Amino acid sequence: MSIRHLDALFDPHSVAVIGASDRPGSVGATVWRNLRRGGFEGPCWPVNPQRATVGGEPAFASVAALPAAPELAVVCTPPAAVAGVIAELGARGTRAAVVLTAGQTPAQKQAMLDAARRHLLRILGPNCLGLIAPHARLDASFAHTGVPAGGLAFVSQSGALVTAMLDWAQGRGIGFSHCISLGEHADIDFADLLDWLASDGRTKAILLYIESIEGARKFMSAARAAARNKPVLVVKAGRSPQGAAAASSHTGALAASDLVFDAAIRRAGLLRVDTLQQLFDAAETLAHPHTPRPAGGLARRLTIVTNGGGAGVMAADAAAAAGVALAPLAPALRQTLDAVLPPNWSGANPVDIIGDAPVARYVDTLRTLLAEPETGTVLFMHAPTAIVPAAAIAEALLPLLREHPGRVLAGWLGDASVRCARQAFEAAGVPCYATPEAAVAALAQINTYRDNQDALAQCPPLGEDVVIDTATVAALVDGALADGREWLGEPEAKALLAACGVPVVATRVVPPEPEAAAAAACELGWPAVLKILSPQITHKSDIGGVALNLESAQAVAEAARAMLARVARLQPAAAVQGFTVQAMVRRPQALELIVGASIDPLFGPVLLFGQGGTAVEVLADRALALPPLNRPLAAALLRRTRVSRLLAGWRDVPPADTAAVERVLVAVSELLAAEPRIAELDINPLLADAAGVVALDARVRVSAAAPGGAARFAIRPYPAHLVRHEPWQGQVLTIRPIRPEDEPQHLAFLERLSPEDIRLRVFHSRRTLPRSELARLVQIDYEREMAFVATAPAADGTEHTLGAVRAACDPDNEAAEFGVVVRSDLKGQGLGRRLMEVLIGHLRQRGTGRLVGEVLAENRAMRRLCEGLGFAERRDGEVVEVSLALGTGPTAPAG
Repeated sequence: MSIRHLDALFDPHSVAVIGASDRPGSVGATVWRNLRRGGFEGPCWPVNPQRATVGGEPAFASVAALPAAPELAVVCTPPAAVAGVIAELGARGTRAAVVLTAGQTPAQKQAMLDAARRHLLRILGPNCLGLIAPHARLDASFAHTGVPAGGLAFVSQSGALVTAMLDWAQGRGIGFSHCISLGEHADIDFADLLDWLASDGRTKAILLYIESIEGARKFMSAARAAARNKPVLVVKAGRSPQGAAAASSHTGALAASDLVFDAAIRRAGLLRVDTLQQLFDAAETLAHPHTPRPAGGLARRLTIVTNGGGAGVMAADAAAAAGVALAPLAPALRQTLDAVLPPNWSGANPVDIIGDAPVARYVDTLRTLLAEPETGTVLFMHAPTAIVPAAAIAEALLPLLREHPGRVLAGWLGDASVRCARQAFEAAGVPCYATPEAAVAALAQINTYRDNQDALAQCPPLGEDVVIDTATVAALVDGALADGREWLGEPEAKALLAACGVPVVATRVVPPEPEAAAAAACELGWPAVLKILSPQITHKSDIGGVALNLESAQAVAEAARAMLARVARLQPAAAVQGFTVQAMVRRPQALELIVGASIDPLFGPVLLFGQGGTAVEVLADRALALPPLNRPLAAALLRRTRVSRLLAGWRDVPPADTAAVERVLVAVSELLAAEPRIAELDINPLLADAAGVVALDARVRVSAAAPGGAARFAIRPYPAHLVRHEPWQGQVLTIRPIRPEDEPQHLAFLERLSPEDIRLRVFHSRRTLPRSELARLVQIDYEREMAFVATAPAADGTEHTLGAVRAACDPDNEAAEFGVVVRSDLKGQGLGRRLMEVLIGHLRQRGTGRLVGEVLAENRAMRRLCEGLGFAERRDGEVVEVSLALGTGPTAPAG
């Protein structure tokens, strides 16, 4: 149900506690005490049939006896009574309930949900600690302490971690917008809360403790939408098999593979950390207005400036461990530094300005480094000395740092002696850290977060980079399933890869006769490779079913006889269909890679890339990604493996053709979308060198249950099927969903709008559009919103945007709010109406209830357009609210 009635949960007008009590140590007594102690200003009603008063206030015997319907109820009754209480509350008109009760049976829980759904009553829990919303002065929990108001929202499946977090944060003066214990999340889940918190103005960053999730596409859609608005940070339990088992047992839900979850977090634009300390550190860093914003290779580098060599060495060691590259100092830059530093300065990065540095040396050094973009992020570190007070250094540096916001991190080492300097930097918006390691860890987190945000911005279409011969693929799968097989034979697997455009080595299939194998080898050439062919033997090397570098017909025949004997001895039940013979591929400088795919029970199809060969499990050099992939996402997947450094070349080995590797990954992504019956795939080894790639072996498992396909992707692909071309004003008009790469083109379109058109469209005039807002216009989640652009080729052949229409659906798909704008010189030619017709047709197909919008009363042209499309009007002062019921009325032509 998503965010429906969540306002009643977090900002209610009235609260009732069902099961409130005076009994010391009881949940009912604790909740009532916390609610009153928190200072909630609305009516608060205790419900207890056995007491006339609770906490000195009149109590009510039942929900029916309450003077009015409570907007929020907190339920702490025995398990058997919960469903009846929810039914009573729903009948009275209550919109949300926090169910603290633990120990419900599955039948009792289902009865509770059934009672709630009849009245659209939302439930947080059961078996949860409750929630705290300090801005609303609402403490609807049995936590041991309150919490000050702040900008962080914390959502946890573990109530114990909520109390630990409150205790930990209170000692550090950290405030929260919301603290929410999900419990068993029978109704309200992570996705619902992400949706609500993403639009909450008091929440600056969202912190999640996750043990398991349900509904991968819903979670990913909400997470991606939230991550476009503010930092979302995750601690995910279950990295180890033991932890994963404990998490599943704790939550009663399926826990995805940790590597798959990691891939999902990256693609959603979130940041994953390992500890609660890192959670707060990262939140403070990413929510900071002057945090460095890496945008390319240079910004990701680090230059260290210190007045003590030891601190510089520690920072450099931490950078090496965290994968943060130190920026090399160019000769010209070193010469400039020579002029402002003593002869015995370090001469390299870290830049040691020596312990006797006066204020001027600090200023000159920082000014020189910040003037050069290639120095990247500058980490300034100072250890206290008797030469000059730290406060004087801070005062001298601050004007310079204000000229370069987002370029500097600071490490004031020590405590009392540098306290004033640290406070001055923090007041000026410069992120400060107590140790070199903490500062470097912060930059590493920033780099990872920006990588994940880059992945969030990608929206790959299907069928753009590669073309799959779907008929051949389907025929191969049909043949295996018709034979009752789930594994394709090696020749079939290679034929499938070839149908996807993946280069494969030529392979012959021969009967299980040594002479036939030798004859085939003579035709293909020497040296030869011989492999056993049996549907029961998928890992051929494990039983000696592969022979390499065979130089003669005799060697092939002998290898075949020995292979048949080994199979008969080691796997007698295997049905040997024959041998496969191929020419030995000799590419001495090639690397062995693996490209794989499988179906995760939660997130659906998943891709794998890493170092291949027979020792693939031992090397464990692999990275996972969720499809769909495009070339940038494939390149990012490569970079997350150790073998990527070898692909870049070393010594006399030239760089491999990584573009060819990326094409294979994109091809497999396309295959997973096109053929839902692909259940598992391994290309191992995939040889890669400067000449390209070639697949030497492959395993493909199929399933008639069709567990894959684009419909199972956790991330919806670019909806290329919605692209249309139609004539308009003597030219061909393209109407298509907007894409992230449209950003420059969309900016040019917006810049051509007149100030008056902008005022009529957004009710005020704006000279500039922040890049973050522009990015949100083009980086949309097609699962919950849509923006169509009308484009046409210009005289120079480039594509220009002529108009745009968009609608953002509420998470319940009840209503969508629209906006439409046409280039100022094209108004009055029917383009706005055509865009609206396309949008209305799309929303009707997805089942949206109503299309709504606000129009300035003076905007007569827009009002006439809405009237012609069947919208109803309701005027409210200078604004007219327009609404169209999408389930009724004539269907606009879709073209």
